[in-house]
Amino acid sequence: MSAFVASGTTETFQLSNDGWFPDLDAHVAREQLRIHGDVTDKRLEAALVNGMLTVNNLLRDFKALHILLYPSLEDVPSTDINGQSRFVYLYQRAVICTAGAELVERYRDYSASAEGDKNAESSAPNIDDLRRDARWAISDLLGKRRTRVELI
Repeated sequence: MSAFVASGTTETFQLSNDGWFPDLDAHVAREQLRIHGDVTDKRLEAALVNGMLTVNNLLRDFKALHILLYPSLEDVPSTDINGQSRFVYLYQRAVICTAGAELVERYRDYSASAEGDKNAESSAPNIDDLRRDARWAISDLLGKRRTRVELI
């Protein structure tokens, strides 16, 4: 009888950012996305780095507007939620959800049975939901409406 042994670990490791946007704790991301050892640290790191690159690019104008006045995103005036800057929380949410969408797209349950696939799909976060949450976090950070409706 063989058993699947996950090669990933759940140790804490920090991903350094560009110096203005905050660093990210990969363990926190793993916990928030409910990703266990089936996704290795290296693959999680790659997805989070891609998420940081994507979100940093989307927020480049915001950064350009604030970088001369504030040494980091954390220093931009905002309300604090649970002891953390609202902007930092929204930034991290956008990065984690962007990375989560990438991971969910690339990984499926290791079980070969139809029942295992069904259970994996019902418990895994939805790719569209993760992308929506990332867009909403960015919109909230920028102070923009979440939805734009135009009449045709």
